[in-house]
Order: sequence, then structure tokens, then C-alpha cells
Amino acid sequence: MNAREPDIKSAAAGSFADPLRHLPGVSPQAARSFERLGIRTLDDLLGHIPLRYEDRSVVTPIADLRPGQTALVRGLISSVDKRDTKRPGMTLVRAVISDDTGSAEMVFFNQPYLVKQFAERIRRRSPIYAYGNIAPSGFGLRTIEHPEWEDDDPRHQTLAGNRIVPIYGLGDGLNQARIRRTVSTLLDTRGSAITDQLPAHIRTRYGLLDARTAYREVHLPNSMAQAAAARKRLVFEEFLVLQLAYGLIRGARGNRTTDHVIPYGPSILDDLTELLLPFQPTSAQRHAIRTIAEDMASGRPMNRLLHGDVGSGKTAVAAVAIALAARAGMQSAVMAPTEVLAQQHAASLGEWLARAEIRTGLAIGGASASDRTSLRSGAAAGTIPVIIGTHALIEAEVQFANLGLVIVDEQHRFGVLQRQALQEKGHEVHMLVMSATPIPRTLTLVLYGDLDVTALHEMPPGRRPVITHLRSQAQARQVYEGVGELIRRGRQAYVVCPLVDDSQAVEAVAATRHVERIRMEYLPACRIGLLHGQMPAQEKRRTMAAFRANELDVLVSTTVIEVGLDVPNAAVIVIENADRFGLAQLHQLRGRVGRSDKASYCVLIADPKTDEAKARLRAMVDTNDGFRIAEADLRLRGPGEFFGTRQSGIPTFRFGDILRDESILLEARECANAVLQQDPDLTIDEHRNLRISALAMLARLEAVRAG
Repeated sequence: MNAREPDIKSAAAGSFADPLRHLPGVSPQAARSFERLGIRTLDDLLGHIPLRYEDRSVVTPIADLRPGQTALVRGLISSVDKRDTKRPGMTLVRAVISDDTGSAEMVFFNQPYLVKQFAERIRRRSPIYAYGNIAPSGFGLRTIEHPEWEDDDPRHQTLAGNRIVPIYGLGDGLNQARIRRTVSTLLDTRGSAITDQLPAHIRTRYGLLDARTAYREVHLPNSMAQAAAARKRLVFEEFLVLQLAYGLIRGARGNRTTDHVIPYGPSILDDLTELLLPFQPTSAQRHAIRTIAEDMASGRPMNRLLHGDVGSGKTAVAAVAIALAARAGMQSAVMAPTEVLAQQHAASLGEWLARAEIRTGLAIGGASASDRTSLRSGAAAGTIPVIIGTHALIEAEVQFANLGLVIVDEQHRFGVLQRQALQEKGHEVHMLVMSATPIPRTLTLVLYGDLDVTALHEMPPGRRPVITHLRSQAQARQVYEGVGELIRRGRQAYVVCPLVDDSQAVEAVAATRHVERIRMEYLPACRIGLLHGQMPAQEKRRTMAAFRANELDVLVSTTVIEVGLDVPNAAVIVIENADRFGLAQLHQLRGRVGRSDKASYCVLIADPKTDEAKARLRAMVDTNDGFRIAEADLRLRGPGEFFGTRQSGIPTFRFGDILRDESILLEARECANAVLQQDPDLTIDEHRNLRISALAMLARLEAVRAG
């Protein structure tokens, strides 16, 4: 299947690909204004649905108008005049509108052309609708400030009054009246050409409007209920097409074969798990190990996401998968985003795999020339079965004799092309991507719908929840007194420096100064080490080794410790200026402690100013559950910023919002699975349009991810 096949519009093919200037009434100047808003074609305009609606279906008698309300009135213009104001260059137009109950004054600034327009309405005695805010007036007449108005002409449909009125996103040179009028013209002249992507059986099963009705009702609804039904139809179709696109990827992948078939039996899994791991795995880990083993034995290349909370045991699962591959004579590559995490994996995986006499190597930028040469020759000859490293793994000089399994940890920190470059060092290799950020279900469906997903919802026994406190900057001295007491009892502490700026060099300076402050003011008797991104690799390794060996009481660090350090004796982490960190990052940092059966603490020092910052810190204090933290983080920051930096692989939606529309997304997922079960390649006639849309979606996804 070729994801680049057709590139066809999803909702309205054919004439809707025409430029907007082809529409009657759209001048070249107006077309340029629409283009600045990203609307170039008729299809773009059709998809520019309202942000919200105002109920202007009730006309208020002028006598009933009250200051402070927003109201719609209908009446005749009885007088109009223009006057200059005290401010140079500003004119004021006042027009009096009257109905059977009374009169009100409409006020407009810097619109002198209205005098001529209203004079014509006076001459013709033609009524208008006017909608605006009612202001107090000292002249006896009620005042409507800068109202939106239009003629009450039985020959034309009203767009701004006596109905549910759409409110659109605007751009330079456009107002609501212009967009409504242009959309109305589009629906009147081209509406009959809208084709329906959804077969009748889907519309009937899920109670959806047909496409023509949906587009008319979303733009010019007869009621709020119809507007909601219309939007649901458009969101459902958009989500369905995405899920079908992912289904086609999975189907195509299911047709691929791999020579890397790794047979196993239940006793082999049990024996390997017992041999490698110095603890009893949780039932969630055992399930993940079995699922991955089934993938690798299937004859098809595995593509699986393994995600879970900090400390849920993903690395242990990966160790068993690596050992299975090594038993079958295949090599594994493990790629981590930082040297700190790569070194941690090398330490833990190296220790566990050594029990099965499986050799590991470490590929990082800071390695010596001789170490790099030795590693490359071992990888190329196949004498080193497991290579663990950073993006140094994808360098052209690193070649593998028989790469069968690729594991990418903290995968969201890598670009798609980096992951692909590592995969392409073998042929149809198995791929396991891991994330220590639990990923909410909705984001999993839109971001990883092409992958099989396993979540570790269970924590190893004996782990105690980390007790989290929020303290103000004024309480910092008491916080460090508590840290000192824990150190006197033989425990250790992390201190995370305040986030200063995006520059690692600036943060390094701040971290160095903070060490001196702690040493001088708070913990003069303690052994304090420093870790930051600007340090030479060897110095980082020495510092981490000293902290692991309990030769340091306190490790002051920037966020390089966010993932990768596992020191069970660390009892407390103090995070300075915690309001400057994202929620997922705070939870990751908290995960550096709580790695034993003893009480552990996280202290957030902050004076949050914004409501969002307060909500983040409240969530940290309220729960240790990474999945609940992830849901809160998604709600607070939105999907684009969920991982801390904008995730380029998230598809953009014209209509849907994965937080607001989760229930529609789940319905669309269910529908896609049912359709693909009946028609895996979407070749049945009634699914032809869905196939075209799904293939076009694949092309867009490919472009977004590559970008």
C-alpha cells in the first residue's frame, strides 16, 4: 500500500478545490484577506466552522432594554447624523431606531459612510435588525453601542439577527458579516455538490447527519441542538478517517514478514525472567513480556509502544525482550535521548544481561576513540549482542551484523527520521518504543494509532508513594533544615536548580551559584556535588558514580537528572522554582526518589502567580498516579505541548478537539475497527470514498511526522 497515492479532499471534492475568488461576490482584495486567514479554496472556507454561536433568535422590545444586557432589536431608522468628536480624526455617527414600544440611539465611531446607508433606509422605510450592548445614557434614549446590523429583507436570509448566529475566527481585513455572507453564498451556490464520505449504515448506526445538512447546520444552524449535531458529524468523520488510516498502516504491516522470528515457550519466558531479574515482576510486567514475545515470534515485525509510570519497570521488560533476541542470535540496539539515561540503562541492563552471559556495549558521544573503535568492530562482527547509546547509534560508522530488535526509550524526544535511521540498520527489525510519561488514552489514539500499545498500570510491590509538599520561597530555610535532618539519618538528597532560560550555559552558571548558596547558607556540613549539561561526560559519570556510592550527600542538578538516575538511598528531592516546570517534567523529577521501601519526599518551592501554575502544583500534591498526572497535564497544556515541547507528530484537526471530543473519538475508533474487520483494505464500493480520504490522511501524517 502506498501512503502517497491520491491527494484528495476529504469532505468536498471536485469544485470545492476551486480558488475562493471563483465564488460570486469575492473580490481579489477580499480573496487576499481570506488567504491571510489560511482560506484559499472553497473547501478551506467550508471547513472554517464557527468558534461559537450567539442566540439572537429573540427580538427584545426597545422599551424593555436594560443597561448591561446584550440584545437584538428590530425597528425603523427615524434619524441619522454625524458629528466630530473632541479627538482629532474621530467621527461619531448616531442613528435613532424605533419600534412600537420606544426608541434607542445607535452609536458608531469612524464609520461616516453609515450616514448615507441609514438615510436610504429612512427613505425606503425599510426595517433593520440591530444587535449590541446596551449602555446607560444621560439623554433619555437608550444607547446601543456599535451594534451589528442588517436589513430585515424577506428576499434574503438574515445572517446576523432573528436566528442562531455563527461567530467565526477573524483575520486582518475580515469581519463577521463578510465571512457569514461569503459562507452563505458558498452553501447556496455549491451546497448541492457536497458529497458524503460516510455510508448510510454508519450514519444510521451512530445517528449522524448527512454531509450536506451537516455543513449547512454547522454554519447556519436552525437551533443550538442542530449546530451541535452538525459539528459532531464533522468531528466523527475526521476522527474516523484518522483511525482508518492507522488501520491501513497496521494492515499493511501485518502483511509484511521478517526473518527475525524469535521462537519461545512459556517455560523459556519464565526461566529467562527468573534468571535476569533480581525481583519478582508484577503481573503487568509479565503480561507485557508475554505480549512482546508473541509479537517477536509471529513472523511479522513488531511495532509496539510500552508506556507506564516512573518506576513501573519498563527496563526490566526490555531486558527480557533483549535476552530473547540474543538467544536467537540477533542483536539489539537501545537508544536513549541523554547520556545520563544511556549510562543508567548500560548499568542496569548490563548487570541483568550478564547473568545470561549476554555482553553489552555503550555508544555515547563522550566515549574515547579506542572505546568507539572497539564498540564499532564488535557491533559489526556481531560479538557484542547489545549496543546501548544515544543518537550516536545512528552514525554511519555504527553497523550491525544481525540487528533484530530496536528499543527507543523516551521516544518522544527523538524525531521520526532518527528512529527510522536506527531501524534501517537492520531489515524488518522488531521495534519497541518506550515512554516513562504515561500517555492518556485519547492522545495514544491520535498519536500512536498505528502502533500496538501496552501500558504498565501496576507498580512493583514495596514502593511507597512519595509524600509531596508545596512550600513558598520564604520557607526555603525550613525546607533545607528538613533535608539536613534526613542526611544525618544516612539518606541522600537531590536539589533541582531553578529553570532560568533555554540556554544550558546559563543554567550551568545558575546551578554553580546555587551550589555555593546551599553550601554557605543551608547545608555547610554536607558533601555536595554538581551536575549540569555543560559538564564533560567523564566528569558527569564520576559525579553520578559518587552519588550512587553515597560519597555525596546532596546532588545539585539541572533537569539532566529528569530520567536515568536510580539511587534507592535518595530520600528527598527539592525542586526550586517549581512553577516554571511542566507537570510531566515535575512528575519525572519526583520519580528520582521513592525507589525503596522507606519514606521519601518531594518538596516544591514556588510562589506561583498564574492559575495554570497553581493547578499544576496542586495536581502534584494531590496524587502520585502518573496516569492521573498525565490526564491533568493534557488538560492544562493541550496535546501539542504534552511532552514539554511541541510534538510534531500530532495531527492537526479542522473540526475535532481530542479533549472536548473524547467520546466521539472512541466511537470513531469502534466504528473504524468494525469497518476494517469487514473490509480490511476498504475496497467495497460503499467504502471507496473513505479509502480515498484515509490514504490522503496517510500522506498528511507522513508529511507532518517527517517535518
